[in-house]
Amino acid sequence: MIDNEELPIGFTMELAMHSDVLNHFAKLSKSEQKPLVDKARQVNSRHEMREYVESMFRP
Repeated sequence: MIDNEELPIGFTMELAMHSDVLNHFAKLSKSEQKPLVDKARQVNSRHEMREYVESMFRP
């Protein structure tokens, strides 16, 4: 998994609140995690981050 130092704090907080998403994210390779983290860095609000995290693995 990508080091916590590399994860946006809001992203980390939302992952912590969504254990199912966190577990799925943790199983990904670093190369699979990177685009998700890069997109999280572009999120501008807490609400938007929550929506992003909740939708990351929806079909």
